[in-house]
Amino acid sequence: MRIWVDGGLRTAETALVSVLDHGLTVGDGVFETVKAVRGRPFALTRHLDRLARSARGLGLAEPDADEIRRACAAVLDANPADLARLRITFTGGLSPLGSDRGDAPPTLVVALGATTRRPDSTAAVTVPWPRNERGAMTGIKTTSYAENVVALARATGQGATEALFANTVGALCEGTGSNVFVVLDGELHTPPLASGCLAGITRALVTEWSGARETELPFDILDRADEIFLTSTLRDVQAVHRMDGRALPTAPGPVTAKTMRVFDERSGAARDP
Repeated sequence: MRIWVDGGLRTAETALVSVLDHGLTVGDGVFETVKAVRGRPFALTRHLDRLARSARGLGLAEPDADEIRRACAAVLDANPADLARLRITFTGGLSPLGSDRGDAPPTLVVALGATTRRPDSTAAVTVPWPRNERGAMTGIKTTSYAENVVALARATGQGATEALFANTVGALCEGTGSNVFVVLDGELHTPPLASGCLAGITRALVTEWSGARETELPFDILDRADEIFLTSTLRDVQAVHRMDGRALPTAPGPVTAKTMRVFDERSGAARDP
């Protein structure tokens, strides 16, 4: 495996970052996961735009989009794969121990891991810990993912692949690494960004291509929705066939199936929509 670290490709054994990097010591970093199909990244411009927004939200230096594009191209060329996860990580760089940043430049790492297509449906669970829709990090894709690790571990322990959160006022928010859509009386809804959810790239494309409505939804809508599906970079559109203890035996239902079909067609026709 060849990994891009601060200006060039390295082997996995020599791709080193300091133990004093602020991304490691305090989680002072942002990242993007980009789907790559046969060596071509999908929606890279949208991902780079969100990376820049996240960096500004943390007060980091502006990422060099041209450098990141070169890094992505180099990593994809060096690691051929039919379907892969391209991970772009941008951190505060070498810094003193503690929350203060140092004067060193940011750290940029681009790595790739091969993956396989997700199943058409999956199981999800709810967890009792709320997302804070008013927090300083709301809407920023940071490397501080411990909350998601804990929630996803609970989901895995219950035979699911995703955990869904409410926010502090009890409204449906998002998953650990996905956005959520529900079908009510044939209409497609997803929580608004004001709920505290991340502005997912796939979420935005699905909303645009399907005409889904942004709607504030109570958390218990998951107990009543006709259909539920998740969206993310690697899930694309994935139906939920079990939500906690409730089975949705027809998953993917008709609205979800149509959304999946439209997404596959539109994303296949435009690699950087």
